[in-house]
Amino acid sequence: MASSCIASPGAALCRPRRPRCCRVACSAADSNSGSAEPGWLLAGRKNAGRLACGVLAAWTIASASNPVIAAGQRLPPLSTEPNRCERAFVGNTIGQANGVYDKPLDLRFCDYTNEKTNLKGKSLAAALMSDAKFDGADMSEVVMSKAYAVGASFKGTDFTNAVIDRVNFEKADLTGAIFKNTVLSGSTFKDAKMDDVVFEDTIIGYIDLQKLCTNTSISADSRLELGCR
Repeated sequence: MASSCIASPGAALCRPRRPRCCRVACSAADSNSGSAEPGWLLAGRKNAGRLACGVLAAWTIASASNPVIAAGQRLPPLSTEPNRCERAFVGNTIGQANGVYDKPLDLRFCDYTNEKTNLKGKSLAAALMSDAKFDGADMSEVVMSKAYAVGASFKGTDFTNAVIDRVNFEKADLTGAIFKNTVLSGSTFKDAKMDDVVFEDTIIGYIDLQKLCTNTSISADSRLELGCR
């Protein structure tokens, strides 16, 4: 007896907007001729094959119907809440470590330039920060877990004593940012501008350090401060 489950090539993930194109074909061929295996073993294998088909079919449908899984990074529409930018001054009060929130913090395109008071010590778990401006802001002691800061500007931002965990800083401008005594874990800095960044007493794991050191915009002094080889 042979049991196989085959998903049409690329269909499960390539076209999330048209779930109908995703097909799962499950086939089971049963041939008892010349088989020395007992009936109960053959039945068990047949049931196992059916179970595998069911699991694959469920996974395919879920992937097709979930745009985040199917298409990679897809952000929700920009919030139309009139005071959405001011919500950063309150922050998120739950889910600091895992990015769970009662209401999303949509800070995209907001301007917090030279904000010296209202962001300090806030929790910005899972905040959407892409294309926002935090230049010269005091963000010391903030807790940023799983925040999305692609393309945001943090020129001269003070992150002293902050917890920066699993934040996406891809293509962000961090020129002159201060990471003094900052926990910097699991975050990505691909193509980010990091000239003159201060890394004094930064707390960072070895693997994260190796990834950070691949950013060629980090100055020689900062690389020495980090311990880049």
